[in-house]
Amino acid sequence: MRYRESWEAWLPFMEQQGLWSQNSNPNAERSDGNTAAAIGTPTNPWNAMGPTPDQIQYRPWVTEVPTYRCPSDPGIGLPALGRTNYAACLGDSMWQMELGFKDVRRRDPTNNTSRNGRAACRGIFVTANHAKFRDILDGLSNTIAMGEIITALQDGDKRGNGVANNGGNSGPFGHAALRNNPSLCTDNGYIDPERPLFYLPQWQQQNRRNFARGHRWADCLPIMSTVLIVLPPNREACGRYNALGTRLVATVSSRHQGGAHVLMGDGAVIFMTDSVEAGDSRAPMVWHNGTGDNAPGAKSPYGLWGALGTRANSETIEEQLNQ
Repeated sequence: MRYRESWEAWLPFMEQQGLWSQNSNPNAERSDGNTAAAIGTPTNPWNAMGPTPDQIQYRPWVTEVPTYRCPSDPGIGLPALGRTNYAACLGDSMWQMELGFKDVRRRDPTNNTSRNGRAACRGIFVTANHAKFRDILDGLSNTIAMGEIITALQDGDKRGNGVANNGGNSGPFGHAALRNNPSLCTDNGYIDPERPLFYLPQWQQQNRRNFARGHRWADCLPIMSTVLIVLPPNREACGRYNALGTRLVATVSSRHQGGAHVLMGDGAVIFMTDSVEAGDSRAPMVWHNGTGDNAPGAKSPYGLWGALGTRANSETIEEQLNQ
């Protein structure tokens, strides 16, 4: 996936040649139709492939693509742009998930940032990296490529937004704390015990509501169009609001009863139930400086579910799926 852009490369393969043409060529149209604006006009068109995917005036980014939507999902309109119910699988660790193998400048030096990514980014898709079938050593039929997600309705659904809390990399709700316990949002008491599908009102996202699940099909920010195979289906999306949707633990989810669909590397679509064997949901994730069960190369701590999320970890899948 190219940084900040996600599913636009598929457009010409799903009868969206017109939208692809708008995106892949200089574009002189704006969502508001303002021909006197500074950009997006005949005298100063958008560049080919467009601006960053959060630009509401770029018409391709606000276009709903039917193929990217699940008929069971009612989400529509602002604060989202064009929505998606289908997300790329990044594996079983959130560490470096927004950078992949690169550093913050999208370069590929031999530094700690790059090494962290190579240790932790174990899914078929890796941000800012090209993946090939040859990379999927565990077998296409045993590896999740994509997963279904709801699109956020801004109703406090724990699967749609992160929580209204913040923290630095090492704070009590920082990246390291979440890496060490993917169930942090549950254990911190953010979920309403009387309405377990929702966050408590005081922890529901109020700011940055546009940073939510499925809100931009063109955006590869993890909260928008990716899944981690860590928590079982329909568990909470857990991450701090001030991380701009970069690092969080967000699994597959759906409006269907009891589970959600995943797309395997061989093209098979499987309905995975909420009760799939998912190991220890409080186990630390694999990362570069991990030891023991979360050291680089360790088997997934998240059972059958986590094993399906890794592409080349030599884990044996003996269970019958979709039963």
